Amino acid sequence: MEIIIRTKNLKLTQVLETYIKEKIGKIEKGKPIIEAWVELEKTTLHHKKGPFFKAECKLKAPGKNVVAEASSEDLRLAIDEVRNELQKELRQYKEKQISKTKRKARIIKKELKISPEARFYRKGRIREEGI
Repeated sequence: MEIIIRTKNLKLTQVLETYIKEKIGKIEKGKPIIEAWVELEKTTLHHKKGPFFKAECKLKAPGKNVVAEASSEDLRLAIDEVRNELQKELRQYKEKQISKTKRKARIIKKELKISPEARFYRKGRIREEGI
């Protein structure tokens, strides 16, 4: 996976770069992700209210693009929050795909077991006609 890092109002150090690659790189485990765009931003400099750092990550995978965003007073916490959100979204996508394939398999199985003269009624109930 290729990780592209962009910063705004912030200097990218080697330590920060390795931290990002370590955290975002773990997401790829078992999932074919092509690219990851990470954007780090220091939002304000002059006041102490609210979050200071913003992290945003976009993952490009086959058939799905996932975007996550987080703000925090600590940059590392924002990166961790983004990673957790990305993992959650990818897990939901994976479960959705699995349930779709299982649903299709159930439909095919149901169609193979019934006679061709069976009639379909509401909510998938089958009523066999006298043969």
